[in-house]
Amino acid sequence: MTLLEGSVGVEDLVLLEPLEQGPLLKNLQLRYEHKEIYTYIGNVLISVNPYQQLPIYGPEFIAKYQDYTFYELEPHIYALANVAYQSLRDRDRDQCILITGESGAGKTEASKLVMSYVAAVCGKGEQVNSVKEQLLQSNPVLEAFGNAKTIRNNNSSRFGKYMDIEFDFKGFPLGGVITNYLLEKSRVVKQLEGERNFHIFYQLLAGAEADLLKALKLERETRCYVYLNRKVSTVDGMDDASNFKAVQSAMAVIGFSEEEIQQVLEVTALVLKLGNVELAGEFQANGISASGICDGRGIQEIEEMMGLNSEELEKALCSRTMKTAKENVVTALNVIQAQYARDALAKNIYSRLFNWIVNRINESIKVGTGEKKKVMGVLDIYGFEILEDNSFEQFVINYCNEKLQQVFIQMTLKEEQEEYEREGIPWTKVDYFDNGVICNLIEHNQRGILAMLDEECLRPGVVNDTTFLAKLNHLFSKHTHYESKVTQNAQRQYDRTMGLSSFRICHYAGKVTYNVNGFIDKNNDLLFRDLSQVMWKARHPLLQSLFPEGDPKQASLKRPPTAGAQFKSSVAILMKNLYSKNPNYIRCIKPNEYQQRGQFSSELVAVQTRYLGLLENVRVRRAGYAYRQGYRPFLERYRLLSRSTWPCWNGGDREGVEKVVGELSLSSEELAFGKTKVFIRSPKAPMTELEFSRCPWSERTRQGDKGVCTTLAGEARLLGPPGPPFHPAALSAAVPPGGAAAPETAAAGHAHTEDLPGLALPLPLPADAEEPDRHLHLVSGQHGTSAPKPQPLALQKKRYGKIKASALLIQAFVRGWKARKNYRKYFRSGAALTLANFIYKSITRKFLLGLKDNLPSTNILDKTWPAAPYKCFHTANQELRQLFYRWKCKKFRDRLSLKQVENLREKLSASELFKDKKASYPQSVPIPFRGDYIGLQGNPKLQKLKGGAEGPVLVADTVKKVNRGNGKTSSRILLLTKRHVILTDTKKSQAKTVIGLDSVAGVSVTSFKDGLFSLHLNEISSVGSKGDFLLVSEHVIELLTKMYRAVLDATQKQLPVTVTEDFSLRFKESSVAVKVIQGPEGGRNGKLSCKKKGSRCLEVTV
Repeated sequence: MTLLEGSVGVEDLVLLEPLEQGPLLKNLQLRYEHKEIYTYIGNVLISVNPYQQLPIYGPEFIAKYQDYTFYELEPHIYALANVAYQSLRDRDRDQCILITGESGAGKTEASKLVMSYVAAVCGKGEQVNSVKEQLLQSNPVLEAFGNAKTIRNNNSSRFGKYMDIEFDFKGFPLGGVITNYLLEKSRVVKQLEGERNFHIFYQLLAGAEADLLKALKLERETRCYVYLNRKVSTVDGMDDASNFKAVQSAMAVIGFSEEEIQQVLEVTALVLKLGNVELAGEFQANGISASGICDGRGIQEIEEMMGLNSEELEKALCSRTMKTAKENVVTALNVIQAQYARDALAKNIYSRLFNWIVNRINESIKVGTGEKKKVMGVLDIYGFEILEDNSFEQFVINYCNEKLQQVFIQMTLKEEQEEYEREGIPWTKVDYFDNGVICNLIEHNQRGILAMLDEECLRPGVVNDTTFLAKLNHLFSKHTHYESKVTQNAQRQYDRTMGLSSFRICHYAGKVTYNVNGFIDKNNDLLFRDLSQVMWKARHPLLQSLFPEGDPKQASLKRPPTAGAQFKSSVAILMKNLYSKNPNYIRCIKPNEYQQRGQFSSELVAVQTRYLGLLENVRVRRAGYAYRQGYRPFLERYRLLSRSTWPCWNGGDREGVEKVVGELSLSSEELAFGKTKVFIRSPKAPMTELEFSRCPWSERTRQGDKGVCTTLAGEARLLGPPGPPFHPAALSAAVPPGGAAAPETAAAGHAHTEDLPGLALPLPLPADAEEPDRHLHLVSGQHGTSAPKPQPLALQKKRYGKIKASALLIQAFVRGWKARKNYRKYFRSGAALTLANFIYKSITRKFLLGLKDNLPSTNILDKTWPAAPYKCFHTANQELRQLFYRWKCKKFRDRLSLKQVENLREKLSASELFKDKKASYPQSVPIPFRGDYIGLQGNPKLQKLKGGAEGPVLVADTVKKVNRGNGKTSSRILLLTKRHVILTDTKKSQAKTVIGLDSVAGVSVTSFKDGLFSLHLNEISSVGSKGDFLLVSEHVIELLTKMYRAVLDATQKQLPVTVTEDFSLRFKESSVAVKVIQGPEGGRNGKLSCKKKGSRCLEVTV
């Protein structure tokens, strides 16, 4: 049995026969295979994820469902959204749409469809459209920062979102409020195999322009970042680059300034760069384990971008300050603790950034406090999760889903049955599982799992995950929905799937085993105060605002609430919010585990239908009454349909409803009268008949009555929204014998009386009244107004003529007003646009001609540029300035010889390596690189050393070699070729050491004006086994620059050049620590002295 002819399967499972699990699954599968993904259970919508785009959405379908009631068309999400919106607009009932289901079942897409439908039907206008656009554009922003690819879903929401959309009394949107719940911030630092980090990281790297990446100090390749899963960088069907552009555009529409967008991206880049801060183990002088940062380049880039003090950040990452009553105690962190502190900082930064974005969106879409509002809530929250390794995140996610299931039970099953008992309706009770016992197990204030977790986190003494599990085992040893290895052993059960550090809860959706490792840390969610203070000291406005507790003036010793307590409180507020609104349910179902279109796994769907309680929901619906309404509102809406109750009814509300419903020819089984409400079992036929009778001029009226209904529609609109529609029996009396009303009257009434409420028109009596007694009654436009006393027929006709003439006059005025409005729209506004375009083109031409006559010189050092005369030309002026400067640079390059180009490239490399890092660099800038400083052309012996295949000698210079054992120096000649570094004796001109460029591991150089540098070699090379070299050159900038370029050409790898005063040298089997200090001359005289400090330390004074 179906609701509509030609439909696939049963569209409403209330009509399913037989009512069993097997037929229910077959019906869902049949509809799914025919791409019918929506099915009803009464007013509950079931949505099966198709994993493909279906042609059942868009403006055409929105218009289609907007004009029909819930059961008149095939099931659709638009139908449910339409019912919710109309109930909010017409009946002043706040609504909430609850979208539930597993991860990957399509909840996020369902919420976007609901919002797009409501946005399309809720009115138009410049301000209204602006509000709608802001509400809709919040989706791509929150998805980018809060969604990620998981094993089950390519666009999984890793946070909970509840949006309250607020409307005015006309149903026009005013704004909204977004509440987010528990972002899965552990994903920032670690993802499972086959999963990705949050979308925004990949979108930023793929979609940002080169200039933006350079400003953020990022590389485009995802494999460069530790926090990004290097095996899964892309997602099928998802274009990260275009999505990044969409996110930037959406943020601008919402109201983010360009500066705010840039700051958000900088904080996002900071998270990626924190993951690349490599920490290594060290030992203090007293033998205690400590930690340090291996490569200071990452910290240096963070300092430059965020305005942080790199030394303070390194100290905060590698140590912890404990405040006591008398002093501050600094404790060094070992490498594991330091890595934990780094990851905790990254997670906190990202989580706080996400909360800031949500609050910033709320600032843009919030509604003024003085306005009266109607509210529609849309809940899109993470689905129930059962993974191979379930931790604290899955525990709180599943707790939230338990609470949502409890709402569904309370508001659809339990409350349904309790209402029948209150109303005195005969009822056969339907059994269902009430999950209140599971919710109580988790959230009980004194004896719940969350309470025990908080107690364990706060109590003094030895606290860890094992003691927490022991407490649970003792407290819930006999609980029917709790299991662990200890409770199983006590009951002599053997289960190899249960680990010693695990416990299991029998949820409504099935049994889930949780690993307690990490529960304590994740619930504490603590960030060392040192890190908060360093972040607060940043010169980056957004980053500083994310850590207000770092301000010493606001420092508090009070312990912040735990993550579990905060989440429990948020869920309680959410539940209170949901209970205060009229619920509309969308139950999303995942058809298969592989996100494949057309595949339907009966076993998987059976599990979901079982724990969603769909069969019990159908039984309750079939046993009960699908439609119920209070006597008073029912009578107010439909009393005009009965001669007994219209126009005046002086009896009770129930008696009036019985009179109206009595004319519908319903059987006693289909109808029941409670104490305060009327109940109708199957509302499709009777409610459709009532609505058709109440609105006879609707487009859905029978073809034969179209002329009559069109005429009356125009006149009826003059009665305005407050007034009741016409009596159906008066239709025949209102039409002249032999035909419909005049076409002109019909057209005028239909097209030009929509905005004229509050007028009164006469309404003829039923046609069966006797002719001498026929008289016209005046309908005042208010329900329940009694008719005036009869008057002479001639007087009534005269009065009717005056009213009709007045109505026609008003209609004519409205038609003229609309014509003038259209004239202004298409002619006068067009003239203004033409004038504006002419003026704009004129000032543009003047601006360009003036710029042509005032161009600066072609000297590339001249960066002057005329200012724009008008603000609107600022962007174009900057673009023209860049184009002109690039043109000048191209002209300059075209005049250079190949040798000059190569010299400039070498100077550019020197700038990248040593600018603002080494004190002698500025002096080297104006001096051209010579390469040969020993007269190589006049020394054939030295030329033979390089060999014939080496090519030209890049650098030939006299250097000093520092003895690592005693610190004495000896002169050497250094030859740099394209493949080797050759050290020879200055007297014998014989090669003493030949070093391949592939054996050079790195170079260390000081920041002073000296020429000291260290050549670090690979241990596995034949030369490197003897140790590193410590050399001094007067042309150290040129030598290291050319060596860097030679290594890059020979090995395709960048040579690490470290500017530091403390480095170590390998010396045979041991190492020597070199410490460089600056003498009185500051290294300008080229002299240096070496002093041994013990067997493993060398102090060099320059």
